[in-house]
Amino acid sequence: MNHNSTIYLAGHRGLVGSAIHRRLQEKGYTNILTRTSKELDLTDQKAVSAFFEQEKPEYVILAAAKVGGIMANNKYRAEFIYDNIQIQNNVIHQSYVNGVKKLLFLGSSCIYPKNSPQPMKEEYLLTDELEYTNEPYAIAKIAGMKMCESYNIQYGTNFISVMPTNLYGPNDNYDLETSHVLPALIRKMHLGKCLENNDWESIRKDLNKNPISGIDGNANEEEILDILKKQGIEPTNQPINQSTNSSPRSVSPSSNRSSAQSFNRSVVINLWGSGTPRREFLHSDDMADACVYLMENTNFADLAEYSIPKEKQTKEINELINQAKDIQKNSLNHSITPSSNRSIAQSFNRSSTPSLYRSIDIPIRNTHINIGTGKDISIKELAEMVKEIVGFQGKIEWNTDMPDGTYQKLLDVAKLNGLGWKKKIALKAGIEGAFKSYRSSWLF
Repeated sequence: MNHNSTIYLAGHRGLVGSAIHRRLQEKGYTNILTRTSKELDLTDQKAVSAFFEQEKPEYVILAAAKVGGIMANNKYRAEFIYDNIQIQNNVIHQSYVNGVKKLLFLGSSCIYPKNSPQPMKEEYLLTDELEYTNEPYAIAKIAGMKMCESYNIQYGTNFISVMPTNLYGPNDNYDLETSHVLPALIRKMHLGKCLENNDWESIRKDLNKNPISGIDGNANEEEILDILKKQGIEPTNQPINQSTNSSPRSVSPSSNRSSAQSFNRSVVINLWGSGTPRREFLHSDDMADACVYLMENTNFADLAEYSIPKEKQTKEINELINQAKDIQKNSLNHSITPSSNRSIAQSFNRSSTPSLYRSIDIPIRNTHINIGTGKDISIKELAEMVKEIVGFQGKIEWNTDMPDGTYQKLLDVAKLNGLGWKKKIALKAGIEGAFKSYRSSWLF
């Protein structure tokens, strides 16, 4: 990509898209196309077609998706499969029709089987059944990845797919009814700390920014305590030693100041499961850096080579792959201009890469790239880390009557590392930054 290339970034305001947007700007890309969902409904086929026809982006990064945590995935199963498939179909197909040079599609590590061997290699895709709670979302993402792969093989497009692990960072979703585990932990620990400190000013600011089940900062204390209890954040009304919590406190104007200064509340936070499952977490800025790196340095032909076992890479196959690599590299150096009697799609279809792929008698599949750290942590260890960072002094209790989900979800990142990229942001430092970003979003 050149710094003045026209890049369409779909989903630029979410956790993933905003991080990629920042990274593109940091690297000097100046012609980034963005549209909000109100400006462009990506589930509307005609609207997406008109947008591509008018704007003619050279590169596309598809970060737009309907996302959520385990509760949202299980509750809104129909929306998760329908909306995501509609978005993917429209953007990927119009990228093909309009001769986009390269597209990057973002999936999710939930595409792998529920009981996949660990760490999860790209080749484990579709080898067993999926986790039931997020099956519709996973199927949608698998469809998008396979759509990119199939268009590449049949039409010679250069569409690559990446599968990030669990992400966190600025612009994350902190809605306790739909958020993923890490932002939910950050917010719950923060609200627990505010209750400990009798800091109703901060609680009300938090709820005004992110209401819970319709309850915002204008509700009375009884209503707020009730909704927090439903989210597992519960004061015991037992005083705790004030010396154990040196964090500054704000006192509600309606509170008795001398009473507030005399004690702090004891607070318990209840979390689902046993805390023993292990998860991998990647900062969104690292994810964005990996995505931009791959857009700049990796083509589908490179990934096709990875999909062929080394023991089956004959001299003839290597020659075919090398020809495909050369064609895709050269195609990025100039615009595809149709002749007067051909559409862009027809012109694009004349690429010789499809015949090269068809000449390889070994299936080309699992060409996506895992993006992760290669390290995981138990949910219990994660909760204790967040507790320390936030400064919550209370107790964490685990509700073992609730499901744990898959025990371990760790990505194998050997392919990504082999392509020249490794993570940079340590987990603790990343969470500290995420918490700071979260608080600043409603403090200012």
